[in-house]
Amino acid sequence: MFVCAPDDGEARQPAGCLCHTPAFARLNAHLARKFSRRSFMAGAGATLGAFAAGSGSMAAPAAGATAVPIAFMNARLFDGKSDGLLDGLRVIVDGKTIKAVESAEAPLDPNLKVIDCGGRVLMPGLIDAHWHAMMASVPITVLLTADVGYITLVAADEANKTLMRGFTSVRDMAGPTFSLKRAIDTGLVPGPRIWPSGAMISQTGGHGDFRFPYEVPAAPNAPLSRGDAIGGGAIADGVDRVLQRAREQLMLGASQLKLAAGGGVSSHYDPIDVSQYTEPEFRAAVDAAENWGTYVAVHAYTPRAIQTAIRGGVKCIEHGQLMDEPTAEFIAKSGTWLSTQPFLNNEFSNPQATPEGERKAQEVYAGTDAAYKFAKAFGLKTAWGTDILFDSRMTANQGAILATLERWYRPNEILKMATSVNGELLAMSGPRNPYPGKLGVIESGALADLILVDGDPLANLKLIADPDKNFRLIMKDGRIVKDAL
Repeated sequence: MFVCAPDDGEARQPAGCLCHTPAFARLNAHLARKFSRRSFMAGAGATLGAFAAGSGSMAAPAAGATAVPIAFMNARLFDGKSDGLLDGLRVIVDGKTIKAVESAEAPLDPNLKVIDCGGRVLMPGLIDAHWHAMMASVPITVLLTADVGYITLVAADEANKTLMRGFTSVRDMAGPTFSLKRAIDTGLVPGPRIWPSGAMISQTGGHGDFRFPYEVPAAPNAPLSRGDAIGGGAIADGVDRVLQRAREQLMLGASQLKLAAGGGVSSHYDPIDVSQYTEPEFRAAVDAAENWGTYVAVHAYTPRAIQTAIRGGVKCIEHGQLMDEPTAEFIAKSGTWLSTQPFLNNEFSNPQATPEGERKAQEVYAGTDAAYKFAKAFGLKTAWGTDILFDSRMTANQGAILATLERWYRPNEILKMATSVNGELLAMSGPRNPYPGKLGVIESGALADLILVDGDPLANLKLIADPDKNFRLIMKDGRIVKDAL
């Protein structure tokens, strides 16, 4: 079984070689009897196959995977599109997709694995359209000082918690998430699907500029800022520099681009009312994105910031709380998306580190009600997200924040927003969409991201605020990641 063969092919025994001692000969004969060629090759083939499949196959064993097609029986369906629940149907999942939504009375393949839902509600996985996977649970002081490896490990832990809250997909709107996304996609760590924007591109003194004052003015050969170095932000001034930074994020794997078009709450140097970037600078990023088949979204609150960005070709406004009526009409006529958040002065608001930050936050809170009323009045294509930042205690409120939309919408409208409507926004990445296929709906051919709810969320939306208790089963990509039935 073991042979001593010198590299030069000569049949000489090296000095001191143990291969020809009686003891080694007895061991070799024993091993030869114990392992037949057939069993050895089967084991080696399995090992090599696992390596060939990538690190995810080694790190994520098949536990929880759908070995055979699954039939979800005895469930009431919220399909992501309808206003009410659908009865008398069953859902067949085969591999990563929903194979069929069919009558519960149709003949059932006896080879299917049956899950009796006990009359519970089966709905699509939730989608957060404005999430920060790398920043949500890390204090800003840690983000600006800690090793990126540590930040990534914290983010991986939070990614698992995000998935267990029923959020099977997130649109990441700034942060160095490429490594985390890869680890999730290969099965190394559990977490939601991620549509990464990469670094938020910002002008000097803009929402993404977190340099210290002593770093300004920057010398031509100055080292990268902390935000640039970790991939959280990218400072760029002028058309050429914006174009370069946009192309860099696309090169790294961004599914859409994010620019800062106006003042921010958490940033230090820019009041809320300031506008950032010019139309030509927006157009440079838009040209880069469109060349790659995708789009640009911008952080913007005010009318001037929103309208300048849209005239520059931007397709999605993040926030928009301080828009006025003419701006809402302009958004509607341009067909631009509004991805906004229910920012209110309540227990779910992001804590602010400074009095100035709190003052700016109060200004935004004051505009939230009007922004949602404008969105409804003008029929804006409205997505929903949380934008939780810098506090691990706040991330548990992800579902509860969704429920606060009842101030403006009915539960069925809210759940459609967090499933099929957000799914439409994700699909805007076109060929840069990292997960081709329909999401946010339960229909034949859609990706199999599902939640089984103990109760009726259309009657009591607050059920989604306590996923530990009320989400009895969570499936992502055809794999059951939580089973509490």
